[in-house]
Amino acid sequence: MMHFLKPPARFRALGSSRIDIPAIAWGMWRFRDDGLAAADRIVRAALDHGFTLFDTADVYGPGGPGSFGAAEALLGRVLEGDPGLRRRFVLATKGGIVPGTPYDSSAAHLNAACEASLRRLKVECIDLYQIHRPDVLAHPHDVAQALSALRAAGKIREAGVSNHTVAQTRALQSYLSFPLASHQPEFSALHLEPLVDGVLDHALERRMCVLAWSPLGGGRLANAGTDERSSAVIRALDALAGRESVPRSAVALAWVLAHPAAPTAIVGTQDPARMGEAVRALDVRLSREDWYTVLTASRQARLP
Repeated sequence: MMHFLKPPARFRALGSSRIDIPAIAWGMWRFRDDGLAAADRIVRAALDHGFTLFDTADVYGPGGPGSFGAAEALLGRVLEGDPGLRRRFVLATKGGIVPGTPYDSSAAHLNAACEASLRRLKVECIDLYQIHRPDVLAHPHDVAQALSALRAAGKIREAGVSNHTVAQTRALQSYLSFPLASHQPEFSALHLEPLVDGVLDHALERRMCVLAWSPLGGGRLANAGTDERSSAVIRALDALAGRESVPRSAVALAWVLAHPAAPTAIVGTQDPARMGEAVRALDVRLSREDWYTVLTASRQARLP
C-alpha cells in the first residue's frame, strides 16, 4: 500500500508572527500596465483563487528607462480605486536593488526605498519588507538598524531576506532584536540548491517562512523539456499528473510544497486559468517514493 505524505496546509504562519499566508502566493514581477481595468481584474482574480500574499519589489517593472517602481505603482492605482482590497491580502515587497549599482542596503537607502514603496503602493504599512539581494558592502548592523527603525515606526510589520545565504542571514539576525520572518530562495524541481545549501534547514531551525520563487523553474516545467535533465523531470511529473488527474504544473508545485519547511510557492502568472491550475497543487497526493523519484530525475543520478 502506498503511504502518501501529509497534504500541505492551505495556510501557514509568516515566521513567528501572527500573520497567516497561503501555500500559494502571487508574484508580481510580470505585473504590467495594460490599463487600470485589466490590472484590477488580475488582482481580483488572484484574490478569488486564494493568492492572499502579493509579493512585489521596487525594481519590478517592464524593463527599460523609467520602469523602476512600475509594478508597485500599478498596484497602488488599483488600491486607490478600491481601498477595501488592501484588507484582503498580505503585502510583501523588497528593496535594495539599484539598477546600475547594483545593490545598496545601507541604512539611508533602505529607509528611502521603503518610504518610496509606501508612496507608490499608497499604503501606510507593508506587511513583509525584504532585502532583495545581499549587499556585501553593507554592514549587517546598518541593515538591521534600518529594518528596526522602519518596524518601530509602524511602516513595516515583519522583515525578511531574499537570495541570502544562511551565513548572511545569521549575521543580520545577530543585530536584530526581533526574528526575521522569511527566507525567499529560488526553489523548484529544477533548482535544488536550497535542499543542500542549508537555507531550508535554517528556516526549520529558526521557524522562518520559506517563500519559494520560480517554483516552476522559470516556466520550464510548464512547457516542453529543453535538455535531458528538464525532460527527465517533466516525464516524472507527467506520470504523477496522469495518476492524479491534474496539470503537470500542479504536481511541480506540490513537490515544492511537500518539504517539511512548508514553503509558500510564489506563482507569477497573469492568467486566471493558470491561477486555477496552480491551486490544484493543494489536492495532489505525493508519497515519499513520488517525491524522491522527481528528485532523482533532477539530480540525474541515483541517491546514495
